[in-house]
Amino acid sequence: MATADQLKGLIRSSAAGDNATFYGIVLQIAANELQSGHVKLAGELRKLVEGAKSDKRAGFAKPVGYAQPSSDLAGLLTVAYPKTRLSDMAFADPLRARIDRVLTEYRASERLRSHGFSPMRKLLLVGVPGTGKTMTAAALAGELEMPLFSIRLDSLITSFMGETARKLRVVFDEIKATRGVYFFDEFDALGSDRSSNNDVGEIRRVLNSFLQMLEQDDSDSMIVCATNFVGMLDRALFRRFDAVLEYSLPDGEIALRVMQGRLALLDTSTIDWQQAATCAKGLSHAEMVAACEQAAKNAILDQKTSVRNSELESAIQERFSHRA
Repeated sequence: MATADQLKGLIRSSAAGDNATFYGIVLQIAANELQSGHVKLAGELRKLVEGAKSDKRAGFAKPVGYAQPSSDLAGLLTVAYPKTRLSDMAFADPLRARIDRVLTEYRASERLRSHGFSPMRKLLLVGVPGTGKTMTAAALAGELEMPLFSIRLDSLITSFMGETARKLRVVFDEIKATRGVYFFDEFDALGSDRSSNNDVGEIRRVLNSFLQMLEQDDSDSMIVCATNFVGMLDRALFRRFDAVLEYSLPDGEIALRVMQGRLALLDTSTIDWQQAATCAKGLSHAEMVAACEQAAKNAILDQKTSVRNSELESAIQERFSHRA
């Protein structure tokens, strides 16, 4: 059932002709209904939104991007407008509580600052690949209805002395000028330990510059950095972040939620979920989703509306074989 805030949001966005926000709220309601076990209603809501988006007469349009950046900035950032919500993801309760707290503080930024406090908005996400770090950045942008700017480290880091630090300054100037969620993925490429014997002087200078810029940043944007290799990071980085969020492989309960959520629109009555969770132990969230999608596509291509237990287990085992 829609919350009071969602109903008010639907009315406001409809009155303003803001179809993007209107459809986004409908998808939030669909996700809530899915979690409540109302699978049919959730599916119908999603189909209605998809149908409306495909109808040009509905006036649906992608949100307008930010002002045309300089040529340097255009090569350093990519922008997206995620519709991802936290309800689309499966977290362990402690991690979900910490992410909820980040959102609560950010939404109360003005009130906190009026009392001399700053909200949490500089986040470091650490953990093995495929556990939801990148999707979390998208969900934060989606929940806050802000653009997601992804920093292209391949364009940022160069071999020319001083060039990387100059480009980094351009990025931080944009962070201050344009409010959004700024995502540094594979952050270890930029924040590696300065004492490393394999490090070169230029990277050490870049890291020093990044530490200074991060510490001095007082913008309204959210800065999110993610790494699979937390042990490679310089220890001085950690105290510059407001929160360090740790991601791990899903346990049995989270595995069930991931797989059941991905297959929710198909008949799964023959699946032994506990057995499936046991078989999937050791897979990441992303690998479980890939296994579920493979099993679902196999069923659809065979013109079936149900996913058999054997098909799901086979797809799970296939994900393990891909690691070899």
